[in-house]
Amino acid sequence: MPPSSSSTNTDGYDLVLRILLGVLAVVVPLSHLAWASGNITAYLTGHSLASYQPTNALLHPKQVWPEAGENSLLIGARIVPVLFLLALGVTVVALWIRYKNRSGGRKRITGMAKARDIKPLMAKAITDKARSLRPSLKDAKHIKARDTGVLLGNLQGTRREVRMGFEDVAVAIMAPRSGKTTSLAIPSILAAPGPVLLTSNKAAGDAYTATRDARSAVGRVWSMDPQQIAHAAREMWWNPLADAKTLDGAGRLAGHFLAASVDASQQGDFWSKAGSNILSQLFLAAALDERPITDVMQWLAFPADRGPLDVLRDHGFAAVAAQLKGTVEGPPETRDGIYETARQYAAALLNSEIAAWVTPQKDVPEFRPSEFVTSTDTLYLLSKDGGGGASALIAACADSVMRAATAQAERAGGRLDPPMLAILDEAANVCKISDLPDLYSHLGSRGIIPITILQSYRQGQKVWGDAGMDAMWSASTVKVIGSGIDDPDFADKLSRLIGDHDVETTSTSRSESGKSTSVSMRQERILPPDAIRALPKGTALCFATGMRAAMLDLRPWYLEPGADELSTASARASKAITARAVAKHSPQQSDYDTAT
Repeated sequence: MPPSSSSTNTDGYDLVLRILLGVLAVVVPLSHLAWASGNITAYLTGHSLASYQPTNALLHPKQVWPEAGENSLLIGARIVPVLFLLALGVTVVALWIRYKNRSGGRKRITGMAKARDIKPLMAKAITDKARSLRPSLKDAKHIKARDTGVLLGNLQGTRREVRMGFEDVAVAIMAPRSGKTTSLAIPSILAAPGPVLLTSNKAAGDAYTATRDARSAVGRVWSMDPQQIAHAAREMWWNPLADAKTLDGAGRLAGHFLAASVDASQQGDFWSKAGSNILSQLFLAAALDERPITDVMQWLAFPADRGPLDVLRDHGFAAVAAQLKGTVEGPPETRDGIYETARQYAAALLNSEIAAWVTPQKDVPEFRPSEFVTSTDTLYLLSKDGGGGASALIAACADSVMRAATAQAERAGGRLDPPMLAILDEAANVCKISDLPDLYSHLGSRGIIPITILQSYRQGQKVWGDAGMDAMWSASTVKVIGSGIDDPDFADKLSRLIGDHDVETTSTSRSESGKSTSVSMRQERILPPDAIRALPKGTALCFATGMRAAMLDLRPWYLEPGADELSTASARASKAITARAVAKHSPQQSDYDTAT
């Protein structure tokens, strides 16, 4: 069979050619160095300079500089050029090793995006976009990188920063200890130019302690901690009924209690819907009568109390009052079941320590979302996993802030400047906003930048259902996928989104007439599912709307300038949390300063 491609009996010629090129790569620069160094030596020793003769300078230096001494020529035309060439080679190798170490020693994956493929996320384009989005930067001569967008990392193998703009909305799916906090949440909070909202289920050694001191230098720090994760003194209270004076607002508040208590698959059954409806009607009555939210628990305990009915009628909500009356006067078994369901949803309000955060407190300032969104303040919303009603209050507060930001953006011409960053870490556990997927469709255009961080895709499906999570995924203009993806279906989905590339396959055969080589092309996945599952820590995939998937090198905060100071502040804050926890659970240890 004749060979399908050229190259028969050429191995020997290829080897000779490579050797020749290698010799030339050494001899040519060495001969020129010998000529230059020999002339410098001749000049320094008082002899005449030679004309351009690099070959003779290397092979016969005495012929080129006949007046110079043997020792000076040995040093100047032989030893110095060789040492210089060796030093140059060592320097090049050292720089290459340093470059490889900075990029994690990882090879660029063929087929992944290059800088030109994600140009809208690179420095020049993202800076130009920031000028058009933020009127305050329009005439600025120099714009800091932090004012242009949220840093996602470096394009793998390079030092070129990749940022999402201040009109993007993002979802990050990253397993525990894959860098979601150290490389995404904390750097984003530290660099945010405007107000920052963070939800979290941890305090010590997390984003709370790492950023609190730094953010207190640019604005006021607010902390809502109803379950005492940070064990700090209560320095704020927030009125969840402030936005519940309309039926829609009261319904949204009740929806947060529903979402915090049952999964998306159970929210449509009769008891869940009926319990949520009763809560919304009672929330509306309490808000209209300017009562604290805890009064709702009294009404739930005594369904026959006509107080909420009278309030609703007095404020023109006769239809709502009629609905509430129908439930109260309905069959006792049904009424008791509905009220018991509502009581379970709002049970956290029976806890006086939790209720204190959402009822008026003397000498404690009130947190007002409308004022927060025009500041450079920071709001930390902390709740434990499975916090039930407590996590409902966290979700309600986050939702209230985002709605206040939307209203302010509309008053300001359509967009917040500076933008507001909302880091919804552990969103599936502590911030279950039911219609968050729908909010993603417009938040970015308002200058409200949400980054929802999940541990897995299925975690989002559990909270928002398959359709809701798919909607959020589709609406996100930036998706960040970190290491630890163990869901085979999701890994395959990502692999298909990344796509295929052509791979050259070379085959060699031997026959009596010699060796023949053939080359063919085939397509294979750029990143198969098993490679996505095995993504090393410190790397992430970035999917941006209308662009090829890119591989990023993450940039954890502790490797950035100023990390030592932040580490010290974080350690100090974590130690204070531990001290407060010990003092709280060991009253006899009164020597602890709980205000540290």
